[in-house]
Amino acid sequence: MSKKNDKNTKGKIINAAWNLFYEQGYDNTTVEEIIEKSGTSKGSFYHYFEGKDALLGSLSYIFDEEYQKLQGDMSDNMSCIEKLLYLNCELFAFIEDRIDIELLTRLYSTQLVTKGEKHLLDNKRLYYKLLKKIVTDGQANNEITDKMTVSEIVKLYAMSERALIYDWCICKGEYSLSSYAKRIMPMFLSGISI
Repeated sequence: MSKKNDKNTKGKIINAAWNLFYEQGYDNTTVEEIIEKSGTSKGSFYHYFEGKDALLGSLSYIFDEEYQKLQGDMSDNMSCIEKLLYLNCELFAFIEDRIDIELLTRLYSTQLVTKGEKHLLDNKRLYYKLLKKIVTDGQANNEITDKMTVSEIVKLYAMSERALIYDWCICKGEYSLSSYAKRIMPMFLSGISI
C-alpha cells in the first residue's frame, strides 16, 4: 500500500469515527459503524487502531486537517500576532461546534495517563510546524520578541491553548470557549509582541 493510500485510509477512518462520535456519542458508536461509514474494511481498521479507544488520540489529526484549511485562509497582510489569534479563534470555534466536550475530556485524560504517544505534544504535527513558521516570521519582522527562542514561544502558546481547553472541559462548557479566548489570548500575546 502506498503512503498516500495509507494516509487516505487512516484519514477516512478517523473522519468517519469523529463524525459518528459527534452525531451519536462515543459510547453509542461501534467499530462496525465506523468501518461502514468510512468505506474501509475491518482489517484496515485494526491495522491502524487497536480499538475504538485508540481513536481518541486521533483528534490531533482532525485538528491538523482544520489547521491545513485555516492556513490557506490566512491573508499575507495579517501580522504574525493576527495570524496566531485567527488560528486560535477559528480552532476554538471548530471545537465548540464539532467536538463533543466529553470526548475532548477523555482525550485529555488519556494524554495524562498514557505511556505511549502523546499526540497533542507531537512536534511533527502541522500545528507545531505552522506555529514555528509564524513565530519565526514574527521575529524576522520584529513583531515578536527575540528574547525567547521560537521553540519557547511555541511551547508557551500551545500550553496556553491547552490550558484554556482544559479549563473549559472541567467547567463542562459552561461558557463559550471561543469568546473567552478572544479576550484572553490577546493579553497573552501582548507579552511576546514588540
